[in-house]
Amino acid sequence: MQRVNGRRPIPEKPPTVETDADVWDQRVADTLAFLRRRLAGQYEVDEFGFDPELVDTFFHPLLKILYRDWFRTEVFGIENVPSDGSGLVVGNHSGTIALDALMLTVALRDKHPNERHLRLLGADLVFRMPVMSELARAVGATVACNPDAERLMNSGHLVGVFPEGFKGIGKKFSDRYKLQRFGRGGFVSAALRTGTPIVPVAIVGAEEIYPILADLKPLARLLGVPYFPVTPTFPWLGPLGLVPLPSKWLIEFCPPIPTAHLTEYADDPLVVYNLADQVRETIQATLHELLEKRPDPFGP
Repeated sequence: MQRVNGRRPIPEKPPTVETDADVWDQRVADTLAFLRRRLAGQYEVDEFGFDPELVDTFFHPLLKILYRDWFRTEVFGIENVPSDGSGLVVGNHSGTIALDALMLTVALRDKHPNERHLRLLGADLVFRMPVMSELARAVGATVACNPDAERLMNSGHLVGVFPEGFKGIGKKFSDRYKLQRFGRGGFVSAALRTGTPIVPVAIVGAEEIYPILADLKPLARLLGVPYFPVTPTFPWLGPLGLVPLPSKWLIEFCPPIPTAHLTEYADDPLVVYNLADQVRETIQATLHELLEKRPDPFGP
């Protein structure tokens, strides 16, 4: 070791190498700390029942396995989602089970620079089911009604809505990627009243996870559900039929549609209808573009 200006230099401390054991030790410590907080009730939920710590610690890591490894999801146009403040994300709906809504929440946490949470608007049926209702509220969902949507947007949240509803997720495979009717455009009225930009989003991949070959309507009515699907794997394989097929997913956020200059037209049916139709056409056109990017539904 050479002397510098007559002094012996202080040797640099070697960099710390993090081992797999260190990583697992930290994970175990974090998990135990999480459990202690849950058991002690030291966590917060908002007025809708949203539990961000539970989502980030438990649900999103599990869903990300599907999102990243099973569906191999690619995301485009994330820069079109507001960096902060309110936004209404409007998407196509499909897939028999609403996994597309969950994957959309993961995409925003995974790709958005500010890791934004998406507050989903769900059907009444979800909130009439005892366990499902509490679970849906914990992950940030609330009833798809204008008052709740407006309260969320007025508070600066990103809100997600799927105007096709059960018509979208319950449609047959032969109608894949053909958008169903958007209803009365209530989501547009909520955006107009709050001056919230509307961000159309197109999701390709969900149509193939549980291809619906038939809908047993008499059985659906008996069970009190909107549809009873028959797929290539369900009900033939029993519980194994609930495993989604590993389709390749593409999600594209389209440029936002501003509404701040149209707040006085929130109750004008013509403006609401035209804006809803613009959103629908934007999503449909983007779906066609994404399908061209993904020639093989089960490709890499």
